[in-house]
Amino acid sequence: MMKPERKLIDDWNGEQIAPGESRDIRLAVSESYSGMTVKIPLQVRRAKQPGPVVFVTAALHGDEINGTGAIRQLIQDSELVLERGAVIFVPVLNVLSFDRHSRYLPDRRDLNRCFPGALTGSMASRFAHRIFSEIALRSDFGIDLHTAAVRRTNYPNIRGDLRNPAVRRLAQSFGCELIIDGKGPRGSFRREACRVGVPTITFEGGEVWKVERGIVESITRGVKNVLAELEMIDQPPEKPNYQVLIETTKWMRAERGGFLHFHVQPGQVVERDSPLATNTNLLGRERDVIRSPWNAIVLGMTTLPAISPGEPICHLGKLPADQNPAQIRELRRDVLALEQRMVDDLGANMLVVDPPV
Repeated sequence: MMKPERKLIDDWNGEQIAPGESRDIRLAVSESYSGMTVKIPLQVRRAKQPGPVVFVTAALHGDEINGTGAIRQLIQDSELVLERGAVIFVPVLNVLSFDRHSRYLPDRRDLNRCFPGALTGSMASRFAHRIFSEIALRSDFGIDLHTAAVRRTNYPNIRGDLRNPAVRRLAQSFGCELIIDGKGPRGSFRREACRVGVPTITFEGGEVWKVERGIVESITRGVKNVLAELEMIDQPPEKPNYQVLIETTKWMRAERGGFLHFHVQPGQVVERDSPLATNTNLLGRERDVIRSPWNAIVLGMTTLPAISPGEPICHLGKLPADQNPAQIRELRRDVLALEQRMVDDLGANMLVVDPPV
């Protein structure tokens, strides 16, 4: 589907942005209960030479602020000089939820299930319509930054519909070690942007309510890598030693209530049948052991060891048949590399113990 009603990057409701200029914009998106206009702060940065327009957005869920910290760093980075095209930096997309430290809008809807929205729909739908028409429809490509949901953490990964060659190009060039193939949920920002011809990827990493150093580094490196791939900046890309394409994922869930002893940490590579966590009672007596069904990488985990039946414990990404855990561990052997530092940093937030003999 072709993009409808393409909007120009240089005209924001009469506010003109010339080539070579950067401008802070406050985009009106809704009204508060008191009738005050709600505005999103964003920065539009144009190069002197024409080229692609890329949006970089964070805090679509208002409690997911790792991306907010990363975009703030990118805005303040004096060495980030655009040679071609333009970037729309949006540190907080969902200001209504951000102000409440919440994932959800005041009408209890998830904004990331409401795109492309409608002029006369619900509060969330109108909000989504305004964002979509003013940001996505000015752009040629998009990067949307997320974290795990509350009481969970994610190892950095990129998600995108890899059947789309332009999305695959963005996903690979971002430089994350893990790439997960999928369209995304119906009504999500990236899925609907792709549907109207704006190839968009999603970054996932870290926890809510935090700005984590390693996650921010992973994001800023990745955004610059994409801009370099699109020949918008003159800077060599930084890539990991390998990339893994994940097509199958699974949340391992508790069968019984109890208190968990974790045996793995986010980003760790595991073999089939490896113990992931031991479920115990409050006195430490073993109830059962949760094991990996495949050779896999730990994409994410719960950060709350107290568990009830059916609750998620560990999110696994199945390794392709041509990649095995030993190979990946060897490629990750450089302890100074960002990927290994991320495993160590995220694992430091939980108690990981050896499995029972």
